[in-house]
Amino acid sequence: MTNIINNDVETEIVEGDERDERVESDVPKRLMDDLIKQSAHKPEIGAIIEGTVIGKGGKTLYIDVPPFGTGIIFGREYLNAKDIIKKISIGDTVTAKVIETEGEESYIELSLKEAKQAIVWSDAEKATKNKTQFDLLVKDANKGGLILDWNGMDGFLPASQLKPEHYPRVDGGDKDAIAGELKKFIGQTLTVSIIGTDPKEGKLIFSEKGPDNKQKREIVGKYALGDVVEGEVTGAVDFGIFIKIQDGLEGLVHISELDWSLVENPRDLFRVGDKVKAKIIDIKDDKISLSIKALRGNPWKEAEAKYKRGQVVSGVVIKYNKHGALVSLEEGVAGLVHISEFKSEDELRQKLELGKNYTFTINIFESKDQRMTLFFGDCPDRVKAEENKKKEG
Repeated sequence: MTNIINNDVETEIVEGDERDERVESDVPKRLMDDLIKQSAHKPEIGAIIEGTVIGKGGKTLYIDVPPFGTGIIFGREYLNAKDIIKKISIGDTVTAKVIETEGEESYIELSLKEAKQAIVWSDAEKATKNKTQFDLLVKDANKGGLILDWNGMDGFLPASQLKPEHYPRVDGGDKDAIAGELKKFIGQTLTVSIIGTDPKEGKLIFSEKGPDNKQKREIVGKYALGDVVEGEVTGAVDFGIFIKIQDGLEGLVHISELDWSLVENPRDLFRVGDKVKAKIIDIKDDKISLSIKALRGNPWKEAEAKYKRGQVVSGVVIKYNKHGALVSLEEGVAGLVHISEFKSEDELRQKLELGKNYTFTINIFESKDQRMTLFFGDCPDRVKAEENKKKEG
């Protein structure tokens, strides 16, 4: 039951067995007139509007929202926003979302919680567009990344969006070990920017790789392509190694740039703490790519003067793959013996044992592309036959 008394108005609410509450209010006499006017002028459902609190009590909040009239927040919407409402006093200005234009007793029904969420998502979209950076606290972590708090909302920072110096370098890529490394960030503050929003799914994605990191740009700006730098290995992963060039700047040496010879595991060549020299081969988006093998002579250039098609050579079997066996003629120069040379993979492994030296004949040698294929055994006539077939074809 709701009683509205003209002039100095009071509101009484009776709910179940709860005792009557006498509620302070400054609802003016024009309240009833406003209710009549609302039918002619109503806001749109979903609109975000501002108003002044004119009555509070009995799990109901009355808000003056000119020129539309009076709105209320009650029932589930009141309970959803009770923590917010506790801090609200009569006379305060609040922002609410219209959820019903002809609600209880013709009041405009409003939601504080939905309005707050709408504003937060709007702010998130603006921050994404403006590439705004925030210093946020890490609340939690899982195998995929970090959980951050932004304006009372949880956001996700994928491990792939961490700065190189923060990326968890774990042997073998063990997910549990990665999660353990990520949990070390809980309680720390990171500088991040929003890179993705999805209000429907409630997803907020962050990145620590801020494109507007002025300090990082200034550091990277000191270096140029071709520069030779010296640094310390800070991490070795399946795809290469990270080298700290200076405070605040790391570079990546991809596995293909570690050595002219075949590298299967970067950890076999480098350890954290090793001092190494490398050449800058690319600078893009404040990221520096390095090469260690670029500081060493290209063995394929020297090999160009030593080897040719049809030549019989000696080589060591260094690896099996799905195409056959890799054979090293010298440091950094290797060729493939195709599996089709044998009846089966088992036969290949029986006749070409790892680490042993055999005689081969070069079938294809293209030093520019660092490509070479070999026939097993001393068979230069077979190469000539292959050449004649191509000519006749």
